[in-house]
Amino acid sequence: MASEAMARVTVTGPKIISELSKQRLVAARWFLLPMLAALCVVAGWPLLRSIYFSFTDASLTDLYGAEFIGFGNYLRWTTLASGKTIYRGLLVDGAWWNAVWNTLRFAFWSVSFEAVLGMVVALVLNAEFKGRGIVRAAILIPWAIPTIVSAKMWSWMLNDQFGILNDLGMRLGLLSQKVAWTASSDTAMQAVLLVDIWKTTPFMALLILAGLQMVPKDIYEAAELDGVHPVKQFFAITLPLVRPALMVAIIFRLLDALRIFDLIYVLTPNSAATKTMSVLARENLFDFDKFAYGSAQSTLLFLIIAVLTVLYIWLGKVRFDGGDR
Repeated sequence: MASEAMARVTVTGPKIISELSKQRLVAARWFLLPMLAALCVVAGWPLLRSIYFSFTDASLTDLYGAEFIGFGNYLRWTTLASGKTIYRGLLVDGAWWNAVWNTLRFAFWSVSFEAVLGMVVALVLNAEFKGRGIVRAAILIPWAIPTIVSAKMWSWMLNDQFGILNDLGMRLGLLSQKVAWTASSDTAMQAVLLVDIWKTTPFMALLILAGLQMVPKDIYEAAELDGVHPVKQFFAITLPLVRPALMVAIIFRLLDALRIFDLIYVLTPNSAATKTMSVLARENLFDFDKFAYGSAQSTLLFLIIAVLTVLYIWLGKVRFDGGDR
């Protein structure tokens, strides 16, 4: 009798677990359904409309009377009587490719510096010292400040006439004359990078710190007993174990950096040296009343971000469940 009961449990056990898993999966899908529906309405529909408008001659004053013109906003050409062919459209627009270059350059340098500095800050915050909780809270202040507020604050600090940075540079003898940090094409990108790195490094540090908290302490204790140098511990133990969290943190920051708008718009709104794809698309959409052309730029911006993100996930073997491929 006991053996029959044991057999009955072992047979029905997996079935019970399987049924329970199925019920949880169905419940999870029902809970996700409202969020997915809201996402389709808020993000999916506007995206599809922008893609559609990019193939039309729409303007702000006549959105619904737009006519389909195919790829005319992306590339079109006219052959003159002399035989010369003139190309027009987004794909041959020098201003657009300058904005693409500015965006990629900004994303590369900002994310690179923030990853390195974020790792350093996370290692410090992960150490045991008195007042660690207060320091952890204080380090998040730059990230907690709204971007518009911090950009306006830094615009005053970087002002060439009464900015505090120029004043300190002159007093300390670091500058021979006042510098128009955001107005000069030589220093505009560096100024924007400085502000973005100052603001977003705490976010990177927070995500990396979460990964560091998951590393078992006994691994370091064993390494110390074996006489492993702290630098070698970092490259042999810390970095490989934190890599999944670091890769996810980088992709989050990369997505933000590639669509940067507010910081550029406040600090250097009219500078060709810093104008990004988002800023240029906004100008054409609303300022210049080239709605269809701006929609084409927004569509290409979406495609560029999607391609770079997919390549990063594929080449970096990123998994969002915390594991490695």
